[in-house]
Amino acid sequence: MFWELIAVIVAGVAGAGVVMLLARATGGRVPKWLIPVGAGAAMLATSISNEYSWYDATSGNLPEGVLVAETHESRALWRPWTYLVPMVDRFVAADLPSMQPNADTEGLWLVQLHFFQRWHPTRTVQVMVDCPGARRAAPSGGDGGEPRWIDVTAEDSILVAVCGGGA
Repeated sequence: MFWELIAVIVAGVAGAGVVMLLARATGGRVPKWLIPVGAGAAMLATSISNEYSWYDATSGNLPEGVLVAETHESRALWRPWTYLVPMVDRFVAADLPSMQPNADTEGLWLVQLHFFQRWHPTRTVQVMVDCPGARRAAPSGGDGGEPRWIDVTAEDSILVAVCGGGA
């Protein structure tokens, strides 16, 4: 976050500098009020670029075998450009190399899911996935009790990632 702030400040200085050079090159025909407008436009463009590039940069740095299972696209009133091109602000990745099969039940897997969200720390949760039964569940509170199963469709993104990727 700190480096993004520095990048935005540098972009503002560069944007103001470009307008100042343009004013000098045109012999002062550019109004002076365009200097802060150029700085603000450069800062806004840098911020938007950082927001849109976050998903590609983060998902591109995932280790081998960690598969993006689900993405969430965001639209916001205070970011009107997201209505034209929605941005990915969070996603779920399945850690397929760490999958563990159940010794008693064929097609039952324990997999780690990593939840990535812009400006938030990554959370990791272990989830059980029943491929033949088309259901998944998080283990209940670590107390050894029965998990709460959720029936899902065959198109469920986590089920597809786990059962299609490693089962």
